[in-house]
Amino acid sequence: MAKFSDILRYYKPYAAIAAFSIAASSLFEIIDLVVPYAIGQILNVLSNQPVDALLQRSVDVLAGLANLPSNRGLAIAVLLGLIFLTTVVRAPIQPWIGSWFHWDVALRSRRDHAKQVLRKILTLPLEFYDENNPGRIAGRVARGLSNHTWTYPEIAGQLIPKLARVLGIFIIIWFIEWRIAIAFLISFIFILTLSLYKLKQLIAQERAIEKHEENTESRTSEIITNIKTVKAFATESHELKRQSTRFNREFMVIDYRIHRGYIKLGMMQRTIVQICVFLVLAFTLIATLRGQISLGHFVTVLTISSMAYSELDPIGQLAEIFARRYASMVSLHEFMQLPTGSDAASLVKDPNAVQHYQFTGKVDFSHVTFGYDPNRPVLKDINLLIEPYQTVALVGRSGSGKSTLVKMLFRYFEPQQGQILIDGQDIRRLDVAGYRKRLAIVHQEVDVFNGTLLDNLTYGNPNASFEEVEFACRVARVDEFIHLFPQRYHTIVGERGVRLSGGQRQRLGIARALLMNPDVLVFDEATSSLDYESERSIQLAMRSILGTRTTIIIAHRLSTVREADKIVVLDKGEIVEVGNHDELLQHGGIYHRLHALQETGELLV
Repeated sequence: MAKFSDILRYYKPYAAIAAFSIAASSLFEIIDLVVPYAIGQILNVLSNQPVDALLQRSVDVLAGLANLPSNRGLAIAVLLGLIFLTTVVRAPIQPWIGSWFHWDVALRSRRDHAKQVLRKILTLPLEFYDENNPGRIAGRVARGLSNHTWTYPEIAGQLIPKLARVLGIFIIIWFIEWRIAIAFLISFIFILTLSLYKLKQLIAQERAIEKHEENTESRTSEIITNIKTVKAFATESHELKRQSTRFNREFMVIDYRIHRGYIKLGMMQRTIVQICVFLVLAFTLIATLRGQISLGHFVTVLTISSMAYSELDPIGQLAEIFARRYASMVSLHEFMQLPTGSDAASLVKDPNAVQHYQFTGKVDFSHVTFGYDPNRPVLKDINLLIEPYQTVALVGRSGSGKSTLVKMLFRYFEPQQGQILIDGQDIRRLDVAGYRKRLAIVHQEVDVFNGTLLDNLTYGNPNASFEEVEFACRVARVDEFIHLFPQRYHTIVGERGVRLSGGQRQRLGIARALLMNPDVLVFDEATSSLDYESERSIQLAMRSILGTRTTIIIAHRLSTVREADKIVVLDKGEIVEVGNHDELLQHGGIYHRLHALQETGELLV
């Protein structure tokens, strides 16, 4: 659970700069008080009333040093000099010591934490992404980073210095008339305590509505992602109604509970402030009439106390802004506190430090048991030996554990029992980044980035030469369609590869995998969603690869696996049959039954 202290630690690397800039900004706010103080003393001089003792001593010392008479003119000159220093001389200095460093700290922190967020995204376990869609994650991250960036200059550059100014005003009033100072302090403590109490309640409501807004944004993201399905099923009105209900519900909570709460708080603050200003005026006027303070002090107290109470309005507004942003900032820290995957340490290391391996491609699953729920194993005591350059097909009904077995090979999950060996080495003892660079996979849905064809082809191996790219494209039959694009390899493929057909994306995925020159190549149902012609092209591309490296094929369409050296049939997480195509047909088991169903057209997936 994230706390307020986590928000403070966000800026910790720049604590020294932050402390200096906050102190400087606070000092400038206190220096501002010199002007009303000097104006009050000028009034005393003009009305022939004595100035403060400290000021009089300063005038006397200056008169002695400059051999000038200590009179009214010199006193006014000294006071004008103070006003000049605190206004004109300060003007070009303050922006650099204040504003520059406040935003510098905020922007540097944003840069640092944007890197940390990306590192977190890259190291979270896969199951996190099964439960949270991209819209929810991106929204939480963007709001958290943005609100941290905007909040720091406001809190460090305004709120804290304004509180310092109030403290300075209290000290000045104390030296003029301590009874008024005590009343002033009590009123301030009362107003701030009331405000903090109310803000704490509003922050709790803000955090609750933040969760609802995340769900709404998540659904909107899903609508955009699945817009073709929405239109195909003509559910636009249903989605509009559903989201409109969410928007209305959020509006009612935000407007009639949260926003109204802030308005009530502001109303109470302003009412109490005006009462306090009137009381200070009355007490100061009475003290002046009784001769307890001079006319100049009367003007000074009234002016600076009004300045102090006028600061309560911006202080309240800044506190409200912080309260409104608090939920999203805490949500970002809760995201950063999520447990990472077991491979996190290796994935975020310097790419130059990744170990380089070379395997023959011998893979041994030894007594492997695994379940996403430890009490419900998906794989049960799997024993499977894959020899170098061998082509092994994994077949079975949906949910039999085929894809999970491949995820174990890629170390997305660790076995609960048993081990997976490559060339006799336990893969858990290998550098995960270096190990994965010797594997490659072609998924059923090939992920394509919004860039050029060449960028996508060389994604796993940016150092590949153009000759290597062309060779991989010939093997994967990408060259059959590359000439259809006017810019060929430099064609922008669009978001998620929208300019490519399913078959073209699959062939691009095969070429991308080949450019990795992997020791183990996996095809995860690479043809299951394609038409016959595209499937045939992919099969021809796959056939040219077989025997060049260890190849694992996951397939529902058994026509894809006929030429495999070994076909492994899984059922309910167990290996129930092993053999080549002809042997398994003669065996008359699950493989024979699946083959018969597909041959008669009764089972097409």
